[in-house]
Amino acid sequence: MKTSLRHPNSHRTLYLYIAREFFLSFFVSFLFFFFVFFINQLLLLAEDILEKRVPFTYVMRLIFYSLPSIIAISFPFATLVGTLMTYGRFSSDNEILAMQCSGIRYNRIFLPVFILGIIFSLFSFFVNDYLLPLGTINFTRLYREMIYQNPEVELESYSVKYFQDSIIITGQVEGKYMDNLIIIEKDKESNRRVILADTAEINSDYEDAGVLSFQLDNILDHKPDKRSRGEFLYTEADKMVYNILLGDITSSIRNPGPREMSSLDVYRAIREKELRYYERVMEKDYQAFMAFADLYGSWSALNGESSIPAAEAYPVRLENLNEQYLNASESRVTDRSLQIWKLEFFQKFSIPFSCLPFVILAFPLGLFSRRSGKSVGFGIGLFITILYWGMLVAGRTVGIRTFYPPALIMWLPNMLILLAGSVLYLFRAGK
Repeated sequence: MKTSLRHPNSHRTLYLYIAREFFLSFFVSFLFFFFVFFINQLLLLAEDILEKRVPFTYVMRLIFYSLPSIIAISFPFATLVGTLMTYGRFSSDNEILAMQCSGIRYNRIFLPVFILGIIFSLFSFFVNDYLLPLGTINFTRLYREMIYQNPEVELESYSVKYFQDSIIITGQVEGKYMDNLIIIEKDKESNRRVILADTAEINSDYEDAGVLSFQLDNILDHKPDKRSRGEFLYTEADKMVYNILLGDITSSIRNPGPREMSSLDVYRAIREKELRYYERVMEKDYQAFMAFADLYGSWSALNGESSIPAAEAYPVRLENLNEQYLNASESRVTDRSLQIWKLEFFQKFSIPFSCLPFVILAFPLGLFSRRSGKSVGFGIGLFITILYWGMLVAGRTVGIRTFYPPALIMWLPNMLILLAGSVLYLFRAGK
């Protein structure tokens, strides 16, 4: 016979107990995912920056500005694993059975984590939508400042770097020295000049002047001859000094993309892109209409409704116009850039708010753990995390290559998780 808890503070005590256990498991899970993504970010910085002898303070500040992106992605997964570990431990220690024997329903056992899932979703969205763009802006600003002090950061072995009006292709780079340097520059008339050097050295004397200066050896200079069209001038030299303004280097750093922007800014950009897209669609429809008008006029002339001369030429003209009309009416105006921006926009909501579907799925799954509840819950959580991430990557790939609704593609993993969790919850609660 079940006996109900009668004390007015009994449910409050239960909620605090469950929340305390959940926070402990969540903290451990969050540290795990944070460490994994942090090490990945640290390795990327080590490859691009640490080996260039950048001051330690700059490296630490760059890492600090990268933290919002790590936190934003760690929070939902830590919520999933933390919930599994919490209820897995309760189940393995028979505390769920004890709660049921006290007359506590599954709804009340689940309620604290459900509310925390909503709170964590909102917090994760705040980090992703506000702190992440803010960190990206500061990261880019600091990176530009670092390039002014250490231009070698932008030069890597066997790489291609695009600047304002120049392209630099490097061979082996060691410190300030490099082999097989190729410089392609474009003048005001869009004529290309190619400079090949066997070796090059960065001249540090001009860094304070805002210039990245190269001392080139064994030069071959190739450029168009303006006096004779279609011919080129070749020049050889032992040495040459080539300068690039540091402002041209920093301006070549890409602006933040939709992933690093706030949802409101992304939405505004999408609206502008949609206006340009609709203009192209209207222009295409107009071309189809004009092709149809020409086709109808030629058909009328062919059937004697117009006294246009050379009617014998109309069958050929009619066939050509018919092909033009079919091409104009069937060709579809597509904008892949707009599709990508929409995918990023809906992903800004789907990933943070995955905390709620995760806890709905994790609660019934955690109740099935009878032995080693926390370790089993951690393992199941990692498996679901990999599965969810795989669905996101697959969805983005499909969304980029096709033109399925971006909202459906980016929310589909959440909907599948929610559906599976709801079915398991109803099955478990009905037992």
